[in-house]
Amino acid sequence: MTTNGCRPFMHEPSVRDAGAGTGQILVVGSVNTDLVVRAERIPRPGETVQGSAFLIGGGGKGANQAVAAARLGGSVRFVGRVGPDAFGQTRRAELLRAGIDVQDLGSATEPTGVALIVVDAHGENAIATAPGANHALAPEDLAAHESAFASVAICLLQMELQMTTVKAAARRARRAGARVILNPAPIACPLQDDLIEAVDVLVPNEREAATLLGVASEERSALEDAARAFAAKYRRTMIVTLGSAGALIVEAEGSHHVPAPRVTVTDTTGAGDAFCGALAVAMAEGLAIVAAVRFACAAGAMAVTKRGAHEAMPWRDDIDALLREHPA
Repeated sequence: MTTNGCRPFMHEPSVRDAGAGTGQILVVGSVNTDLVVRAERIPRPGETVQGSAFLIGGGGKGANQAVAAARLGGSVRFVGRVGPDAFGQTRRAELLRAGIDVQDLGSATEPTGVALIVVDAHGENAIATAPGANHALAPEDLAAHESAFASVAICLLQMELQMTTVKAAARRARRAGARVILNPAPIACPLQDDLIEAVDVLVPNEREAATLLGVASEERSALEDAARAFAAKYRRTMIVTLGSAGALIVEAEGSHHVPAPRVTVTDTTGAGDAFCGALAVAMAEGLAIVAAVRFACAAGAMAVTKRGAHEAMPWRDDIDALLREHPA
């Protein structure tokens, strides 16, 4: 074990431990209904753009990542909140059908969270969210979900809940002996030390990494230098997702670039969530970090070939086939 309680990954075995199976994955996160419009381009401020198609589907970074992990063979339990509305009933049933344990998905008086998404002709998107019931999950509520934390191997968090709730969940999971993965999205400023110290692995994209690290440039060399300084200071692992370029793993001991398989992009919505869900599964199965990130890159790549969020989360057979086509 390294300083500050961080568990290193770079030098773990590169294959699954024989008979290890998959440890429990706990997702504490958001549940949204996505309202998606496809258009030729994303509108500028004050502009209306004619759309070509409309889709209503399941979303929320927490729910997306939970669905991704479940489809890839993870044993997933979910802690969160939905509203007392039709959207909430539909999202609960959707997660249950995906094989996710939803006994800790409570109901709030606020409406279920909503995301308004515009997807352009190149598959890029712009998103605005209204958290609704997601912000009803308070730190003190987590005590009622103690059994969810009791036997967890991996705890997967995002930042669509209240910040105080994210911190409390991370601390509770660490006390239970879990490894904690934080996808710091959305992010508006560098994270506070008390949250960083409760996390093992941070998974930002390039823009989020620049904000988290306090650097002005999203250039890979600048991000890597700043991430190395971060890893040395906090003894934490950072995995910066690079879209079609794959991901960059940075630890105090060094860095490693993992390329992504080449695919045809249809819609980038949910790609980062597919990556995080797959990473949680791979870590729960005992894969070392490079192999786990390679698996996660393949999941992210598969997700962009389909439309929607939950609908685009890949299945295990798809990932295995893609990795056979693109060996390391």
